Amino acid sequence: MNRSRRHFLQNTAFALAGSTLFSSRLFASQAANTITGIQLYTVRDEMKKDPLGTLKALSDMGFQYVEHANYVNRKFYGFSATDFKKVLTDHGLKMLSGHTVLGKEHWNEQKREFTDAWKYTVEDAATVGQQFVISPWFDETLRKNIEDMKRYMIVFNLCGELCRKWDMRFGYHNHNFEFTQSLEGIKVFDIILQYTDPNLVTQQLDIGNLYGTGANAYEIISRYPGRFISMHVKDEMKSSGKGEMNDGFDSTILGTGVANVKAIVDLAKQNGTQHFIIEQESYQAKTPLECAAEDLKVLKGWGY
Repeated sequence: MNRSRRHFLQNTAFALAGSTLFSSRLFASQAANTITGIQLYTVRDEMKKDPLGTLKALSDMGFQYVEHANYVNRKFYGFSATDFKKVLTDHGLKMLSGHTVLGKEHWNEQKREFTDAWKYTVEDAATVGQQFVISPWFDETLRKNIEDMKRYMIVFNLCGELCRKWDMRFGYHNHNFEFTQSLEGIKVFDIILQYTDPNLVTQQLDIGNLYGTGANAYEIISRYPGRFISMHVKDEMKSSGKGEMNDGFDSTILGTGVANVKAIVDLAKQNGTQHFIIEQESYQAKTPLECAAEDLKVLKGWGY
């Protein structure tokens, strides 16, 4: 490891210590500027069958913001970035964030640069109007040991620099392995938070995904104030099967489960979270659109 990289890793290790000061400066005047959106994975089958009708239904029920989970061959749900932005605008919607996995195939280690495929991903995100490019996965091959993880956090930071050129930010979205897997006694989630620059890499905390791990979302937000600009808002209930994350829990209508969601989102808002994104993946005999409408009603009732 050369001196400059070692120096960088040493410096980024102090990112956690500086995050509180960073967050207070960046978010103090923006805490009230929150948006409520929906992750389109909630209505994934409907979007596959009838994207225009589904977007209209979401708009009619009161949503103004959506987050995508489908970007393939430079298209969002089959539309180019320009065309999909028009579709959204026609339905009174904006898409400020989206999920696209930053994989190891998107970084050329020899050239020390991102591949064209990833550069196009960022460009298209900017074209459609996103503020955040969010990667919702971290490949298992990149987290076999702590040194590999630290090195790849440099790639995360560099992606933050790339996104900043387009007036966007790069972000990471957790599942559950981040809280169950440890390397040298440090949880993968803490490695990500400690070795990414909060000025370059934000975090989207999925409070449902972590529930079955024993991790405490309330405690995590308190420990890393200002790091979670975006949040996936979910409630959880005991599953009749393995559960969505193989942890014995399924997502359910907000306020009807066991996750103490309102207290968590209230704390998150106090600590700089601006985007509250509804996501529900199990529906308990209701339709996904019915669940979306009920979730929105609950969140609005809470003041969001």
